[in-house]
Amino acid sequence: MKRIALFVLTNLAVVVVLGVVASLLGVNRFLTPNGLNLGSLLGFALIMGFGGAIISLLISKPMAKWASKVQVIDGTGSADERWIVETVRRFADKAGIGMPEVGIFEGDPNAFATGAFKNSALVAVSTGLLQNMTREEVEAVIGHEVAHIANGDMVTMTLIQGVMNTFVVFLSRVIGYAVDSFLRKGDSENSGPGIGYWVTTIVLDIVLGFAAAIVVAWFSRQREFRADAGAAQLMGRKQPMINALARLGGVHTGELPKSVAAFGIAGGIGQLFSTHPPIEQRIAALQNAQ
Repeated sequence: MKRIALFVLTNLAVVVVLGVVASLLGVNRFLTPNGLNLGSLLGFALIMGFGGAIISLLISKPMAKWASKVQVIDGTGSADERWIVETVRRFADKAGIGMPEVGIFEGDPNAFATGAFKNSALVAVSTGLLQNMTREEVEAVIGHEVAHIANGDMVTMTLIQGVMNTFVVFLSRVIGYAVDSFLRKGDSENSGPGIGYWVTTIVLDIVLGFAAAIVVAWFSRQREFRADAGAAQLMGRKQPMINALARLGGVHTGELPKSVAAFGIAGGIGQLFSTHPPIEQRIAALQNAQ
């Protein structure tokens, strides 16, 4: 319940902030007595589209720590903790990125990477992952998460989400205005947008939002294949990653917070909206890789 409340409050805060910014810049006044100001609308769409995605990226690490109750470790604890930190350090050096923060969280087998910048990211693994996998398999999973960071996947996905959000906001309002103008043709008292504009915009925000989510999920699935290949490259062989995926396919994988779900090791439900490809496809891609 706390996660849901935090998610709702955070999004409301982001919308309020972006609304204030749009108002200060004057781009929220795209509906004028003379018609639709496409320049202002584009500015509004860019602020609303990219603003939320960028803010989410910037707060992704602290939010992930809070939502998953991640315990940050520095390698001064148990032998297992020292091994995890040193494994992350070795892969980070090999990938040419700064040492990420390392953490452990309670839960079923899973792991994730998050953070706005390559050199100050976070890699977290679950207790279930450590308890249900061999060290070699855990090492492969860590390599997968470090590969996400090295590939810049967090920023890439933010940019893609921003483009899709902008597309949704802009197109829904253009079509809404066109529909409203058609319905009110010949209305001499046409002093502003009517019900046709508002209904069409709301419906298209939802419909185009689903279409945008499908596109974003497709890009997310492609980056999973790259991260699997990156883990194999960091380890110098692909079999440990294949073994890790096979084991994940046979266990219940933990649910991650929505803000980091796309960067976990295991995927969601529904092919079109899933951020991860089926385990079988990922294993086949690794087996067929040269």
